[in-house]
Amino acid sequence: MKEFSVFDIIGPRMVGPSSSHTAGAVRIGLVVHKLLNGERLKEVRLTLYGSFAETGFGHGTDRALLAGVLGVEPDDSRVRFSMLLARSENIWVEINKGDEEMDHPNTAKIYARTVSGREFTVVGKSVGGGNVEIVGINGMDVSFTGDYPTLIAFYTDVPGVISKVTAILAREHINVAFMKVFRSAKRSEACMVIETDVPVPDASIELIQKEVEGIEEICTV
Repeated sequence: MKEFSVFDIIGPRMVGPSSSHTAGAVRIGLVVHKLLNGERLKEVRLTLYGSFAETGFGHGTDRALLAGVLGVEPDDSRVRFSMLLARSENIWVEINKGDEEMDHPNTAKIYARTVSGREFTVVGKSVGGGNVEIVGINGMDVSFTGDYPTLIAFYTDVPGVISKVTAILAREHINVAFMKVFRSAKRSEACMVIETDVPVPDASIELIQKEVEGIEEICTV
């Protein structure tokens, strides 16, 4: 007999009406917020696919995605007013419906650009109960849920990069829970996603940037 947790029964703490169309959407947006490390936003473009595109506007999915990008949590009453928040901060917001058929009906793509010119494009799926899976970052296929502290590093696919990064984490007493590596082609652009038991501190990130050649971008979620 399957055992159910309290979370399975009552769902996540959230502003309604839907755990998948609202709470999950906020969580996808929060991944973008964390990737940008709190930098001031200039532009956000949201594209909704499948069920998100068909019924998401009635559920406030567009506002929920934007709220997450702005750093608003799923249970914050400001989720409903994210458009006003963006306007008050002079952030350009564009919302589109995508015709492309995706693997999951509750899929969104978020493009965000900061005042300094930093850019991220994230594709995420809301898989139910407020849970999400991030499946793309800046055109690279990835896969992580955000349930664990996550280190994401983009690098050139050459021998030694992965072992050096994991060696630094071990030296810093940071235990790796899960790890996946993605690449566009051999000896080309690659991405490692490392989920850890505890958040990776900024000092450890600086060590990786200093000691490992080939790292182009590194961030934590």
